[in-house]
Amino acid sequence: MLVRLLYASRAADTQPAVIEAIMDHSRQFNPSSGITGILCYGGGIFLQAIEGGREAVSDLYGHIQKDARHKQVVLLHYEEISARRFGGWTMGQVDVSRVNTSILLKYSERAELDPYSVSGSVSLALLEELMATASIIGRS
Repeated sequence: MLVRLLYASRAADTQPAVIEAIMDHSRQFNPSSGITGILCYGGGIFLQAIEGGREAVSDLYGHIQKDARHKQVVLLHYEEISARRFGGWTMGQVDVSRVNTSILLKYSERAELDPYSVSGSVSLALLEELMATASIIGRS
């Protein structure tokens, strides 16, 4: 059974090397676990969708909750799915500082990433639009 989980967290350390280490770990770990997804980062906030088998996604989310690099981890959305939306991505990455602010304003009161102030379905719609507008880097 496939599931999709969407969560938000705040970076405990916002240094670029720390953020890149999270991406590198995801790209190494996820393929062997059947995990696909996308990670959006901006203003010290992570917004991530992960897809895969229920047990693998649950295990990964449990690890993220315990990871000292994340704080204020909040589950935004969880659902069983019939098909992946991010199936071609071991972990795509969005640099919000390079996204057209009109996209962010479409889904939020301010032109900044703030999944804590919107619903999970709104955050998922934002990720889908970022994917559709080719704002995602790091497909592998």
